[in-house]
Amino acid sequence: MSYQPRNIALALLLIAGAAGIYWSTDSPAHRPAASPVSVAAAAEHVVLYYRDPNGAPLWSAVPKKDAQGRDYIAVQDNEDVSFDPKPEPPKAAAGERKILYYRNPMGLPDVSPVPKKDSMGMNYIPVYADEDKDEGASVKISLDKIQRSGVRTEIVATRNLARPIRAIGTVKYDERRLTSVTLRVDGYIEDLFVNATGQFVRSGEPLFRVYSKDIQIAQSDLIVAAGVKASVSQGLGYQSIQGNIQRLRNLGVPESRIEEVRSSGVNPRTIDWPSPATGTVIDKRVVNGQQVSAGAELYRIADLSQVWVIAEVAESDLAAIKLGMPASVTLRAYPNEAFGGSVTFIYPDIRQETRTARVRVELPNPDGRVKTEMYADVVFHADADAAAVVAIPDSALIDSGTRQVVLIARGEGRFEPRPVKVGRRGDGFVEVLEGIRAGEEVVTSATFLIDAESNLRAALKSFTRQEPPK
Repeated sequence: MSYQPRNIALALLLIAGAAGIYWSTDSPAHRPAASPVSVAAAAEHVVLYYRDPNGAPLWSAVPKKDAQGRDYIAVQDNEDVSFDPKPEPPKAAAGERKILYYRNPMGLPDVSPVPKKDSMGMNYIPVYADEDKDEGASVKISLDKIQRSGVRTEIVATRNLARPIRAIGTVKYDERRLTSVTLRVDGYIEDLFVNATGQFVRSGEPLFRVYSKDIQIAQSDLIVAAGVKASVSQGLGYQSIQGNIQRLRNLGVPESRIEEVRSSGVNPRTIDWPSPATGTVIDKRVVNGQQVSAGAELYRIADLSQVWVIAEVAESDLAAIKLGMPASVTLRAYPNEAFGGSVTFIYPDIRQETRTARVRVELPNPDGRVKTEMYADVVFHADADAAAVVAIPDSALIDSGTRQVVLIARGEGRFEPRPVKVGRRGDGFVEVLEGIRAGEEVVTSATFLIDAESNLRAALKSFTRQEPPK
């Protein structure tokens, strides 16, 4: 009768095994607290049964071995199974991290409550409680992975964001500095002093010697009017002289020749025609001995101390071009030198063939190095005088076309993806209108690697929320 309770317990265990129920008894939590008994007293305990060493639901009433040759484990009466609720596992000591589950190392939607390996032998990655609580808002990466990925950060600051607008241009004459040389009377060219295109002349220097019958007659009338001045009333003589002087002026005769004829009383047969402007002869249409007609252009003179650069600006950039805006001009002939100019005019039409607008830039040319028809690379500095704005480097922005995100560095390997609203771009920076403020630290390199890690964490979190690990 002394073994009756033990026989009942053994029967219960056998029934539970037949039903597929298994109690783990090798955990310290299921063992009673050690009592101060001697080894001899412990030897008096009776073996109830023997269990499989691997924890499988297999028992034996006598000693035996499993398929691998290992002995079954004896279960004594002092460590019999208990139907009482299992005690709570001890809490992790301070500083220890609690593992919630293990996720697939390749990012597949597969989690496990215990450590395991995938089909390629890679260990599953533990997910800790302190990582999971804000996993959707940030991602944490180990310091060694940050170094291997080449992650770089930069402090956000305010800066003047000038937007460069690039265009191709061509050097042209300043149309306001062109001069045409013509005669107002018919005549004959008897000698040429400027006889080549490209020759430089100064204002007042003679261009050619010309004979004109009309000028000869007007000069004779002036001499006659001056000679008869004493024989008539002073008033009528003065009016006659002034009338003949005005006639010579109307014919384009220089003031120096008029005064010479009036004072000397001599009527020269020819006149050396002076240059009306200083500049370079860009067009010559007269030869020695040629008969010229009134109004015919004989020379065209251009003052090249200032030139125009006509730039072709894309239609999409035209709204940013303003009058007075500074511009830098680099000529193909001088690739290492930039010439400064400013916008003086925006032409009112758009070229249909290229969908570009012409913008005029005035360029000083005191030494004449800039030649007309040179090709030029023009950079307009839009918004150069605008107020400072919050800006981040171009490389810090992750732009998918419909979504703009930056990664905020929060220290200790933690990064937060944050959506932003961006504005103007220029000088390698992007204006941030919303989502970030000056003083925060953003990632400027390896952004796509961190963003991919963040998206992976978010996908795993949504998966585990649907099917939490048991």
